[in-house]
Amino acid sequence: MPRFYIPPERWNPESPVLDEGESHHCLNVLRLSPGDRATAFDGRGAELNSTVADIADRRAVRLAPSPVQKTPPPPARIGLAQAVPKGKNMDLIIEKATELGAAAVHPLLSERTVIKLDPAEREKRRDKWQRVAVEACKQSGQNHLPQIDAPLTPDAFFAAQPDYELLLVASLQPGSRPLRDLLAEHESETGTRPRSALILIGPEGDYTPAEIHSAQTAGCRPMTLGPIVLRTETAAIYSLSVLAYELMPRMCLDLAIRHIEGIADPLSAPSPWYVLVELATASPIDDLRAKLEAIL
Repeated sequence: MPRFYIPPERWNPESPVLDEGESHHCLNVLRLSPGDRATAFDGRGAELNSTVADIADRRAVRLAPSPVQKTPPPPARIGLAQAVPKGKNMDLIIEKATELGAAAVHPLLSERTVIKLDPAEREKRRDKWQRVAVEACKQSGQNHLPQIDAPLTPDAFFAAQPDYELLLVASLQPGSRPLRDLLAEHESETGTRPRSALILIGPEGDYTPAEIHSAQTAGCRPMTLGPIVLRTETAAIYSLSVLAYELMPRMCLDLAIRHIEGIADPLSAPSPWYVLVELATASPIDDLRAKLEAIL
């Protein structure tokens, strides 16, 4: 079913109206007519399955009022701080980060970044990348639109104190450690797995040693991606994938354990993870962890 984006400030389920760009796509590209099925989403988890209702104003197509379905956000908030690569690779990274459920993408202009942008160009790039993220949401069925920032230098980015529990930087430098070791270290220090994590990915040639040092000073833990030197876009996709794999199912395991111990309500577990909590309600506590870990 065709999907259309309605920004939160214009979201009105009782009278959903597409903006001029989405109306053009609806009528002139997809050639939909009144009665054709269409889905709209607001980028914050709300979605409605509807039909085209009124095309009298071809710059403001109206959809029929429909019940709203809510998609809860992923149980872990994962951000990507990506050194801007040359060519169109940043578009690819934004697209795949959106599909993989990244909560935010923070483009960085590092010392080895080939592209140089003045302040006006940075805003134009941000707007363009936001459109790429919207298109990725439409194509993939993702209902949560990631925050896309204007590019900053690493120093300016860290000066703003990014709000993540765990900060990581992918590094080729000696002393970098596997993700699981870093997660175990964090859990040992705090008693829990992080509910949010940020991964920094460098440009072609990696961050400079000085930038790695600055990232570590800001709290980043150097993370190895293995013995193979990955292209920057591959490194981004790989890192987001392994972070989602490590954080999201394990957090659901923690929620299930907490529920069976009477600490959490099963409805507090974000969908689509209800199945794990439902399993928890039917399993003795002694068997729960083994059963869930076998599934995961």
